[in-house]
Amino acid sequence: MNSFVFAIEEINRSAHLLPNVTLGFSIRNSGDSVHGALHETMSFLTRQEEPIPNYTCQHGSPQAALVGDTRSSLSVSMARLLGLYKFPQVSYGSSLPILSDKIQFPSFLRTLTSDLTSSLAVTQLIIHFQWSWVIILAHDDDFGQQASSLATQELSTAGVCIEYTIHVPSHESLGKIKEIVQKMQKSTARVVLVFLSNANFQLILYGLLDVPVSGQVWVSKDTLHMALALTIPGISQVFHSTFGLLPHSSRATGFPEFLAHLRPSQTPEDMFIKKFWEFTFDCTWLHQSSTVTEGVQLCSGNESLKNQQYALPEVSKIDAAYTAVYSIAHALQDMITHGHQHGKVTDSQDFQPWQLLLALRKVHFKTPDGIKIMFDANGDLVTKFDIFQGQKTPEGAFHLVHVGMIDPQISLGSKMMVHLKEDLQVPSSVCSESCLPGFSQVPRLGAPHCCFDCSPCPEGQFADQRDMKSCLLCPKEQYSSHMRDRCLPRTETFLAFEEPLGFMLALVALLLAGLAVLALGVFLKHRDSPVVRANNRSLSYLLLLSLCLCALCALLFLGRPSVLTCLLRQTTFAVVFTVAVSSVLAKTLTVVLAFRVTRPGDRIRVCLSPGASTSVVLIASFMQVVLCGVWLATSPPFPDRDMVSEPQHIVIQCQEGSGTIFFCVLGYLGFLAVGTFSVAFLARGLPDVFNETKFLTFSMLLFCSVWTAFLPLYHSARGKSTVAVEIFSILASTAGLLGGIFIPKCYIILLKTGRNTAAWLRHGHQAQQSRQSEMLQTRCVPKSTPQSFMI
Repeated sequence: MNSFVFAIEEINRSAHLLPNVTLGFSIRNSGDSVHGALHETMSFLTRQEEPIPNYTCQHGSPQAALVGDTRSSLSVSMARLLGLYKFPQVSYGSSLPILSDKIQFPSFLRTLTSDLTSSLAVTQLIIHFQWSWVIILAHDDDFGQQASSLATQELSTAGVCIEYTIHVPSHESLGKIKEIVQKMQKSTARVVLVFLSNANFQLILYGLLDVPVSGQVWVSKDTLHMALALTIPGISQVFHSTFGLLPHSSRATGFPEFLAHLRPSQTPEDMFIKKFWEFTFDCTWLHQSSTVTEGVQLCSGNESLKNQQYALPEVSKIDAAYTAVYSIAHALQDMITHGHQHGKVTDSQDFQPWQLLLALRKVHFKTPDGIKIMFDANGDLVTKFDIFQGQKTPEGAFHLVHVGMIDPQISLGSKMMVHLKEDLQVPSSVCSESCLPGFSQVPRLGAPHCCFDCSPCPEGQFADQRDMKSCLLCPKEQYSSHMRDRCLPRTETFLAFEEPLGFMLALVALLLAGLAVLALGVFLKHRDSPVVRANNRSLSYLLLLSLCLCALCALLFLGRPSVLTCLLRQTTFAVVFTVAVSSVLAKTLTVVLAFRVTRPGDRIRVCLSPGASTSVVLIASFMQVVLCGVWLATSPPFPDRDMVSEPQHIVIQCQEGSGTIFFCVLGYLGFLAVGTFSVAFLARGLPDVFNETKFLTFSMLLFCSVWTAFLPLYHSARGKSTVAVEIFSILASTAGLLGGIFIPKCYIILLKTGRNTAAWLRHGHQAQQSRQSEMLQTRCVPKSTPQSFMI
């Protein structure tokens, strides 16, 4: 009320605003009842103490507008009545959302925002602070229901979860308050959004003082709530911090000085100043009909408001009534000026209320302190919101500090622009701690979406931001980092000659090939010796040559695969190993058939000829060549990029093409090897000067063992390890055949020359003849032809 009077006096002193007009005012008391409000409104409109509807007593200066600060429920009745008369009303105290309806209340304007606008603004503060776990305390009336519903909708859209929405009844119920306090005591949310009246708000706070609770952040659309709450003794155990909003209104320059010189005697017609005096100075006015009570301080009227401490000093400088008076004054000025510009004389002493109402709706001006004033289409003041925080002092007390501003006129999508101090510190309020990059959220069963667990991203996936709902797949050319927070480019890899494993395998392959060539040279040099002649020279030469190629074909598996090497790898391996195994089979069959010869001229002797052995090798090898030819003609191997085997690398490998034909090729080779081993195993007991059958059995046993172990290893290996396994198997089986068959013979030829003579061969044969006779019983072998036993 004081700012209302101050604004009128300031305008009357102004030389620019209404210079030839003096504003006055009258004060009316509604008695805080609907009947009183309607009676005083009609009395004001008709200018009669006992009003007569639709009749106005025209005397004195015209009445421009009504400035009201009535209770919200009374404002509805007054606004509806004034709307019928199209009489402008500017309120600075009623924030009911329904009053924004211009169909029902066409003449109602206000210098503050509606409750829904401020409720929407306070939700923006929660969204800005990224609080995702909150409690809503709302009054159990139309406004509380509407405000909590709006807040829930806005917060849910922004991803904020509501732990509880608690509606506080209008009547004071200690049982209900106790139930609410117990519920809040169990809550885990650290932010409480308040849509309550002052009375119920303080009841809940007093209830929380009696129970152990951790300090919470309380947020309200009304700073006055917080100002009153912060005065409660011991409230620091309930509050960690508080936030409240206040419409950004004009700050009247000179208002503190006006208050300092204010005296009740100056305005005796002001019925409210004495109540203000009693409240401010905690004194009582002496009435003629009352007696003085001992200990009661009397008001003298000479008390000074200078340096008087208010409950909320930061907010006490701001008063919407000041803005309301200035908006009416500027509307009057605009109405008069506009009338003169259009040739219509509008006298300040003679105008209709609807004329001022039109000007008031379009008013747009700046207050003396530079605040822009205008009304929106709903008659609500277009304004920003100041943000006040209740900050705790070291002594445990609170004081309100202006920390920022919300501008509803500037929005980013559905969000209002929020400006805050950079150094502002606020606690977090979340149901679950944020998931770091590299983790994704896993919702908890039956809990809101804000409650979740953090699960690390699997291999090949990443999460480069916090709180990602799911991990993302890395592109094929990339792999996920160790922290799973980004993707890194893959490097191409293959079993190269330069790396240690590739170098060792190549060295062993060359060594085995060299040993085969060396053994071939020994056999060629001593081709007429009994050991060489007894081992079927042509088959030995062919077997040594094929073993040399077997060792060298391992080199095709090293290095970067190309189209040519992929075509040659498996086919060369299959053919040369078929030649080697079929040569061993031919040698084994020769030994077996040799001991079935019982007389000269026997027809089975034909099978012992060199041509027969060569035919076995050619037929067996030809079948493998045909299989490889079909393979290359239908679905040949080709270079491929393996993205799966090694997460950090792209494995350059040879894709086998047709898997069916590939396994047919390996199956044929395996069948040939098993058959050879079986024949050699059955013939292992045949007498032989140089233990040929035992050597063949042992070498084939090594060969079959190596390739039997190869199959599971090959299928379990990944990436370039599969190539290493196959090379190892090739070299191991090659070494088994070379060492099992030829190393013992080279040992005799080079180091035991005494055993590489015809005499020793004859002597050894005679020593074995008795055993051979027992085996062959009645077989006769001419002594003059010992070469018949030579294979």
